[in-house]
Amino acid sequence: MTAAEPKPDPEKVDVPWTLLKVLDWTKAHFESRGITTARLDAELILARVLKMERIMLYARFDQPLRHDELAAIRALVARRARREPLAYILGEREFWSLTFEVSPAVLIPRPDTETLVEVTLDVLRGVTRPVIIDVGTGSGCVATALAKERPDATVYALEISDEACAIAHRNRDRHGLTDRIQIFKSDLLGGLPRSVTQASVIWANLPYIPEASIDGLMPEVRAYEPRGALTGGQDGLDLIRRLVHESRARFEQPIPPPMTLEADPGQMTIIADLLRAGGHKDVRLHEDAARMLRVASAR
Repeated sequence: MTAAEPKPDPEKVDVPWTLLKVLDWTKAHFESRGITTARLDAELILARVLKMERIMLYARFDQPLRHDELAAIRALVARRARREPLAYILGEREFWSLTFEVSPAVLIPRPDTETLVEVTLDVLRGVTRPVIIDVGTGSGCVATALAKERPDATVYALEISDEACAIAHRNRDRHGLTDRIQIFKSDLLGGLPRSVTQASVIWANLPYIPEASIDGLMPEVRAYEPRGALTGGQDGLDLIRRLVHESRARFEQPIPPPMTLEADPGQMTIIADLLRAGGHKDVRLHEDAARMLRVASAR
């Protein structure tokens, strides 16, 4: 850019900024704020405001933007520059090729958690009409993914937060699973109806971050995502320990129901030991797409 060229600042709405100029300025602005997904975030914000597919941003790169469009873009850019997660700004996130409503009441679904879906489906292979218990459902993304993949399954989704329960209900209904997923407010297994006497698998992505580690997380997580869905006590495993114990106490059978648990790679061997100590058999550890241990299963 030469000295004679104007700075492409969307604040100056009297300048006829084209779509590409605003996109490039937004990308640079996000990079200056330490956002590693700067171009993608810029594209998604512009695509949302302009109501077009991302590819069309480049097909119409020389399209001038109106003052009202620039104002709407500026408002969302300011939020993202403060490191508010883009998923909360847009109000949705994709998971398992499905779109889910999200808000600061729930954790944002992450690609790593798709490993939990894959492992749970593998545990259920050969089981007809499975009963799936989802502990800490949050947005309901995993419960929905499993119900979509296993149309013969009955899913019980448990969640302690009222706000998260409401979002899980909306996501369930959005994907046409009102009759397949039952949602209950529950502290771990405490709110599961007593009529449920068996489980083909209990899965959970419970809070597992040690309390002392929260301040070291990236700003999008520590400042915006619900702390109650992140922290798991001094070593991060308080709720996981409780769930392993409850899974045996709740179902009266010689071997506790199969389980799949997501946690930090550094916690996997401890969780495997907890499962074995709780009477679980055939305990295995599974890697995610980045070749990091992500899920423990007991079949």
